[in-house]
Amino acid sequence: MLVEVAKTPSALSTHAIFVDAGYVHASAGLLVAGTEDRRSFDLDTEGLIAALIDTARTIFADSRLLRVYWYDGARRRIHTTEQQSVAALPDVKVRLGNLNANNQQKGVDSLIRSDLETLARHRAISDAALVGGDEDLVSAVEAAQAYGTRVHLWGVEAAEGSNQAEPLRWEADSTRVFDLDFCRPYVTRRPVTTYENEGEPPPSRDEVRFVGARIGAEWLTARGPQAMAELLTGHPYLPGAVDQDLLIEAERMLGRSLRGHPVQRRALRDGFWEHLRARL
Repeated sequence: MLVEVAKTPSALSTHAIFVDAGYVHASAGLLVAGTEDRRSFDLDTEGLIAALIDTARTIFADSRLLRVYWYDGARRRIHTTEQQSVAALPDVKVRLGNLNANNQQKGVDSLIRSDLETLARHRAISDAALVGGDEDLVSAVEAAQAYGTRVHLWGVEAAEGSNQAEPLRWEADSTRVFDLDFCRPYVTRRPVTTYENEGEPPPSRDEVRFVGARIGAEWLTARGPQAMAELLTGHPYLPGAVDQDLLIEAERMLGRSLRGHPVQRRALRDGFWEHLRARL
């Protein structure tokens, strides 16, 4: 589906692309690989960014690219290896929000609004291509439009339902949706890990509990006391993303699958929580 209107006519036009990486990973992963979990697939970020630049070059034919802004989350706003690779690409600026204890992005929408509004206010861009879907971005669109910048909302085809807020679509000057054929070359599902000894009896509860405590210690060192305090508010329930990370790391350390072993899974969580609660 494609709805577009006339572009800003000017020989001196400049455009920029603003990408919510969390939205892209979730929507493209679900569409192509059937999952929003980043650990389950690889995203060819360089190839995707090049495709977005080419698309913009076609749409804004009489305009030059200022740069691509890539917004993502990271613990303590420290670049991951993947984010460092993106930052090294020409004409790309990586902007980082934070990740809380539940692996949720925080501060990304405000970064997008700040950049959009600043560039529009200084007449640095005439057109902005915004790749995202969060309703919180409506204020960013309104802020840029108030200074005369046209905002074009780009999205990824929804696997089902919709992955863009209707108020955001209503506010944009034009919309474009990238379909499965466009996204497929940039998403590769990772192979599922199998273990040679899966038919053997599972490890003991004590062994798994000990591993859970070790992972809890590593988690606390990496995340810090504030993240621990946030996580403990939900005790005894672990957020899905944290629970999945715990399971994957435990299976790596044990060299064994814990799928289908609920007793061991509970022991793993118990060990994780016991370490954190002992540090209160």
